[in-house]
Amino acid sequence: MIRSISTTALALALACLLSALHTAIAQDAMAPQLGPRPFYLVDTMKDGPLKTALKQCTGPFRKTDFSIAHRGAPLQFPEHTRESYEAAARMGAGVIECDVTFTKDRQLVCRHAQCDLHTTTNILAKPELAAKCSEPFTPANGATGRKASAKCCTSDITLAEFRTLRGKMDAANVNAITVADYMKATPSWRTDLYAANGTLMTHKESIALIKSLGAKFTPELKAPEVPMPFGGDYTQEQYAQQMIDDYKQAGIDPNQVFAQSFNYADILYWLKAEPAFGAQAVFLDGRYEQPGFDHTRPEALKPSMKEIAGDGIKILAPPIFMLLALNERNEIVPSSYAKAAKDAGLDLIAWSLERDGPLDKGGGFYHRSIKAAIDRDGDTLTVLDVLAKQVGIRGMFSDWPATTTFYASCMGMK
Repeated sequence: MIRSISTTALALALACLLSALHTAIAQDAMAPQLGPRPFYLVDTMKDGPLKTALKQCTGPFRKTDFSIAHRGAPLQFPEHTRESYEAAARMGAGVIECDVTFTKDRQLVCRHAQCDLHTTTNILAKPELAAKCSEPFTPANGATGRKASAKCCTSDITLAEFRTLRGKMDAANVNAITVADYMKATPSWRTDLYAANGTLMTHKESIALIKSLGAKFTPELKAPEVPMPFGGDYTQEQYAQQMIDDYKQAGIDPNQVFAQSFNYADILYWLKAEPAFGAQAVFLDGRYEQPGFDHTRPEALKPSMKEIAGDGIKILAPPIFMLLALNERNEIVPSSYAKAAKDAGLDLIAWSLERDGPLDKGGGFYHRSIKAAIDRDGDTLTVLDVLAKQVGIRGMFSDWPATTTFYASCMGMK
């Protein structure tokens, strides 16, 4: 009897040990895989308390909603492809973006712009589809100064035709005289190492994939580059509704979806027609493209921060440079735009980290308001720290989510 009890106890103990081991293995398998880049960035930072703190951070690293995958992980993977989304999830992105546009037969697909197929896919290498492009490939002409060009849109082809394409790194050689040279233009600081099999995604497929990866969704309704209503009866509101309907049909909780648009009217439509989704819709502030726009004078902006909040919008997302400025000591600080947004009660999301390439020359578009303070890749983490701690952003779009995951994990952010 005693021996029987001992055997039973031993069996139970062994079962508990095996269960704990399986749990540990499963948790380890789900832990973000950051690779060397975040640690390289720390090594190249200027000496100071932030570098010291990050240097001491060895994990554990975890998935976080602060880390938002911008088009997946397009620093090294073709954007808006299955491979890019999976890479982003492995790097701990808690939210993954599908930019949404439509095909000729009005099916929603993931592309950054409706008319970018000539730079983001191999469509020009498929003569039968290249012939359907809005503007065919035109070679460069050195004698006249003409640059090589093409314009291929999702609305030029059907969904079935879209599915035959392969994603590639977004680039074009404007000095090319052949299609092959035009397509072969990936910047030296990116790579074609993972671009052999860029699997394009429909919007519905992206929903299923992102759900399986355990991440949240941030679809962006892209501005049509064709006249609306498309085909005479496909209106902007139908387009906006179709995107939301895909989540409803998939049974996705609205709290898991952060619908985005640069079009203010889209946000207002969702607030009215789909309030559960509109409640956390994201207004992407692209007003910097408007003549006379000056983000340093937020009191003159139309609509104002208070008007944006008054319309029911809760989340505002401008590019990084609009949220930052330099003080008299050449230190990076929150901009007047950022302060006005927070004063109005708006949450902020910034875009897009790791998109300017090497920062040794001050960066480009995304760092233009603080260029004088940027001189090394490690400044990526300095910028992120100011955005997180001083500006108070709730999330950061990144072309390489490992960086934002690393920072958020080290700082104990959700």
